Amino acid sequence: MFRSYLRLALFALGLLIGVQVPGFIDDYSKRVEAHRIEAELGLKGFRDTAKRFFKGDLVALVGHYQASADPVMRSDAQSLGTLVERSAFLERESQAMQGPWYAQVWHLAIAADPALMDETFAAYRYQVLLAPQAIAWGIACALLLAWLLESLLILGGMLIGVGRSQKVQKRHWR
Repeated sequence: MFRSYLRLALFALGLLIGVQVPGFIDDYSKRVEAHRIEAELGLKGFRDTAKRFFKGDLVALVGHYQASADPVMRSDAQSLGTLVERSAFLERESQAMQGPWYAQVWHLAIAADPALMDETFAAYRYQVLLAPQAIAWGIACALLLAWLLESLLILGGMLIGVGRSQKVQKRHWR
């Protein structure tokens, strides 16, 4: 009886964990998009200058700033270069989060930006979405967690001899 309740509890835990996945993916995507828009707004004036003098090439504008004899311009070149790199990075991150769900999950698991992940975790509020993908994630995680933990418990029990009859134990010790 206890084993049945344990299975139910594990299933419920897996279900609750699983329904969080789509919400977290959505929050991360929105965070990336917000940072990307902010970076683009910060570069707007520089993009206009690059369009007028360098055919829209921001890297050429940064190079021009770096080559300037004015120390203020050279100092700004580093800041502008950082903004350009950050904007390009956020654009790549945004593109990665536009793919199919499995590509998004893979990206979050393997290649997501740690700072953006930390921001998302810090601001994430647990939610129970009743969207089809959340239900699917919930059931899949629930079944996987229940199966894995029960398999580990059964294997552990087998290793220490729980559930064996006295006759079987005597036969193996001869």
